[in-house]
Amino acid sequence: MTRILKQTIEFRADSEPEAKALIEKFKEKAESEEFILSAAGYTYKTKKAKGEIIDEAYVVKLVQQFGGVWDDE
Repeated sequence: MTRILKQTIEFRADSEPEAKALIEKFKEKAESEEFILSAAGYTYKTKKAKGEIIDEAYVVKLVQQFGGVWDDE
């Protein structure tokens, strides 16, 4: 039998509050759906042109764990 154990997903958020809200949303989803949020965090990124910041974003990384290798089905 084949089954998914872990899934890593990344999102782009336009602000730090939006990034934090997305993490909270997935924490709530973990309680109602069958996964554990084993890791969550965000990184601030900037895009520069000629030394000036022309865009900024937050990359939110979430790791959903659905089970272990030896968990019973």
